[in-house]
Amino acid sequence: MGGLGSPGGTGNFTPMELKVIPIVKPEDVNLILGQSHFIKTVEDLHEVLVGTVPGIKFGLAFCESSGPALVRWSGTDPELTELARNTMLEVGAGHAFLILLRNAFPINVLPAVRAVPEVCQIYCATANPVEVILAETAQGRGVLGVVDGMRTKGIEDDAAIAERKALLRRFGYKLA
Repeated sequence: MGGLGSPGGTGNFTPMELKVIPIVKPEDVNLILGQSHFIKTVEDLHEVLVGTVPGIKFGLAFCESSGPALVRWSGTDPELTELARNTMLEVGAGHAFLILLRNAFPINVLPAVRAVPEVCQIYCATANPVEVILAETAQGRGVLGVVDGMRTKGIEDDAAIAERKALLRRFGYKLA
């Protein structure tokens, strides 16, 4: 038996198109892509970012999904702010937000970002190349998920384990 909106179901079939939008960013920039639910998101995320990492450089954009349906934005770095605005205009998925970070890592701000009451979920937090997978219907667009980085190439061996542990200690995330 078909469901509502499916062929043979009780509603009309609504066509859907899948789209893949790459997030183009400088190599030294990290990003957080997420979803929230309220126009207050931009101001609250801005406040939490500057309150968590003094002097943080970031650009932030949020796709409003009702009323004028604008890309709302803020930031402390003009280049990253413009890039976030333009990227989210292209993504165009309701209530999605993008934070582009320079000289800060997602791990430094992610707990505070998650604690913002409007934040519903985080799709990814990474420095890797990212592709956003979207569904587009007559109503609008929604984020289905992301491709974060590249396909896995194998399983780490003893040398790769040693490299991983050394990297974490070099960055100061683990003690010697």
